[in-house]
Amino acid sequence: MSASLIRRGLELFTEKDAAPKKSSSRKSALMKRIGTDKQGVQKRIRQIQRPGGSSRRSTNTVKDKPVRSALDEYRKKQKKSKLGLNLKYFLSSASKTQSSHATKIVEQKSSRRACHQPDRPARKPAVEESVFTEDEFQKFQKEYFSNL
Repeated sequence: MSASLIRRGLELFTEKDAAPKKSSSRKSALMKRIGTDKQGVQKRIRQIQRPGGSSRRSTNTVKDKPVRSALDEYRKKQKKSKLGLNLKYFLSSASKTQSSHATKIVEQKSSRRACHQPDRPARKPAVEESVFTEDEFQKFQKEYFSNL
């Protein structure tokens, strides 16, 4: 509990038990309401004597505010996820780009330094085709080994 709640409860308790006493002068009554604190006495007297008096409350109190769930407040302050909307937009056919355009953009955006350049695709070695056919090889084999 806060100190202000305890203090207020004690004030209410003492007001019920104590009989209202008539003071001889107005200033002594004001001084009893203010207390023994030396600083700010004149300011406090002016506040009490003002229309509305000490019954006027500051607007900074939490007393009159409705109680809200902390979880609701947390959810309200959280950013809403736009993932679903973004996915729907990018997967729609209206936002499709041609692959040739995409590769041009990637090439232009790449840095000039050699370490930032993408690896060039390795050339596939060409399959060497034989000048001779399989029949010619067998024919050669028969002629060569038959003479031995």
